[in-house]
Amino acid sequence: MTYLHKKSAEEQKEACQQAHQLMAICEKLSITLDPIDWQSAGMRANVTVKSITISDLLNLSQLDSDSILRRVRIKLFERAALETMHAHPSLKALIWSPVEVVQPQEFLSLWVITLDTDKRIAIAEYIKNGQRVYEHYELDVRDEQHLTRLFGPMQAGAHQLGERITIEEHEQKYTGEIIYILLAAKAVVNRKYLSRGYHTTLGKVSTSDLSSKYLVDCHDGFPHIINPSQVIESPPQTE
Repeated sequence: MTYLHKKSAEEQKEACQQAHQLMAICEKLSITLDPIDWQSAGMRANVTVKSITISDLLNLSQLDSDSILRRVRIKLFERAALETMHAHPSLKALIWSPVEVVQPQEFLSLWVITLDTDKRIAIAEYIKNGQRVYEHYELDVRDEQHLTRLFGPMQAGAHQLGERITIEEHEQKYTGEIIYILLAAKAVVNRKYLSRGYHTTLGKVSTSDLSSKYLVDCHDGFPHIINPSQVIESPPQTE
């Protein structure tokens, strides 16, 4: 056997071992991979789930179980959001945002996927028939019982239900209506800053407001969940 043939055989053996190891890891994660063509492509073989490319075998073989799951979820959340919108293949997801909800829920997790069109799509992750499934999650923003099941009892805040506010999130400004006030998972750190002529009044919120978040419907998909610090106000007019 020549050196090149021996090297090729060794690479194929490694690719075979890594492919089977990866499939076993994913099986424990309730993910079924498509067949991996390690025979032809070796360690450069594409790894796919339901024809969705995740990465190549070489890359994934260097990751631990949690990192592999994260890679797969990113791709499957994005695909579910794009399919929900019947989006053009050229569109991409820009932001993956987990939604904190009260437990238990019928889903494993709930995420908001923001596309490069700024549309916000809620995707829920389920386990069905032993497999992870990603589906569009529809929220009726006028159904208070639905909101309570997701976020717990209505809270009090400095801003009122039905109030229209302008918020800042990911360096973008949005205007919408407060449709629910929920308990914040963490306290907000007081600080002040000026941005593009707007004053964010982080140091002037009430004590009770620090424990609340607002669900704000800006008519761009799933409502925004924001801290009091993200509510911005126009500066007072000078005479």
